[in-house]
Amino acid sequence: MPVHTSMPLNMNDNEPLAYRMRPRKIEDVVGQRHLVGPGKPIAMMVAAHQLSSMILYGPPGTGKTSIASAIAGSTKYPLRMFNAANGTMKDLKEIADESFTTPVVLLLDEIHRLDRVKQDYLLSFIESGQLIVVGATTENPYLNVAPALRSRLIIYEVFPLKPDDVFTALKRALGDAERGLGDRGVNCTDDVLHWLAERTNGDVRLALNSLEIVVKSGSPVDEEHLSDIISNNNFDMDAAEDMHYDTISAFHESVKGSDVDASLYYLAVLIQAGDMESIIRRLTVLLFEDIELIDIGMWGDVLEALRVAREVGFPKAKYILSTVTIAMALVPKTNSAQVAIDAALEDAKNNKLHPAPKFTQDFHYKGHEALGRGVGFKNPHDFPHHFVAQQYLPESLRDRVYYKPDADAEERFKKMHERLHEMLYGHTGEAAV
Repeated sequence: MPVHTSMPLNMNDNEPLAYRMRPRKIEDVVGQRHLVGPGKPIAMMVAAHQLSSMILYGPPGTGKTSIASAIAGSTKYPLRMFNAANGTMKDLKEIADESFTTPVVLLLDEIHRLDRVKQDYLLSFIESGQLIVVGATTENPYLNVAPALRSRLIIYEVFPLKPDDVFTALKRALGDAERGLGDRGVNCTDDVLHWLAERTNGDVRLALNSLEIVVKSGSPVDEEHLSDIISNNNFDMDAAEDMHYDTISAFHESVKGSDVDASLYYLAVLIQAGDMESIIRRLTVLLFEDIELIDIGMWGDVLEALRVAREVGFPKAKYILSTVTIAMALVPKTNSAQVAIDAALEDAKNNKLHPAPKFTQDFHYKGHEALGRGVGFKNPHDFPHHFVAQQYLPESLRDRVYYKPDADAEERFKKMHERLHEMLYGHTGEAAV
């Protein structure tokens, strides 16, 4: 059964360094000062001995398990661990049974995967305080944890550790002879530890375990040997995780905001993840959502370049995508078409209240005259310049103006729109709502 005490008595050297170095009390937690620092939420809970169940949400290696371990160690409550992905109902009931004699801190890993039966079973134990659940997840709990369970848990976000925090954890491990590497006589400079801390993306677990591998291998603890370990482990962005969607969003907003350098950075992250489809999809959306009418000539060029990028594939496609991204970031932006259709959609919600003028309605059937359908219709092709003034909007929306061109960016369209609108409705649309 996957049940463990907060800090095993028979700590052995075969357990990973990151596991052995888990904090025994809240003061030992590295980083996450917004939660465990003096006067902060979790620190206050521990000091008051009044614990609430919670969800810790954030990337791997940021201390979610460490915080649960520290809570248990500081309060002297037993710590039990349960993985929602593969733990059984039998295991969960055994942990719950233990809580009838003493409160238990339950680290519920991958809480977003907990099935409905187990969720329902836990609710009463959470409400009574018998189980202090610390749910750990890398996925947004507001999207991925069932509302009934989520409503009973306080959600705290944890963040990648700062390099100084990772350095502290590494230095502590090298000096700890009981649980760390302090009895191995490791020859390692602070500069090397700072180098490692800077290159592990705030993942203290990766930093500690990489250090241990090099130490135990007997190799010199230097940048060269550490680099061999972290190079294949340091980039991890699952397409289903929030970080992936956050990066896609940041890419979109950077291009829209005309920040070329930020656009290229987020593009590089997505390229590193190998996600060409998300890049192409976002650039296509940007073309019609944020560039729109301002540069119609760009449409065909961009779409063709994206087609070629998909055909060429990585790694060479990165140059095509970079070129397109730079061009789209630098071109002026407008969202007049977006605003126009959103405004029209608002009126369309009540379309039954706004029937089209009868002359525009379908009249391709016998008897349409009796219903007034198509009566009075003037075919624009029968008039000079293929244009004739007649009202196409429903009478109740006669004064609506949805398209409001950007005065600077769309001057050509602005003049054309005003002239045609005045001919059709007797005003330019400037003052209309």
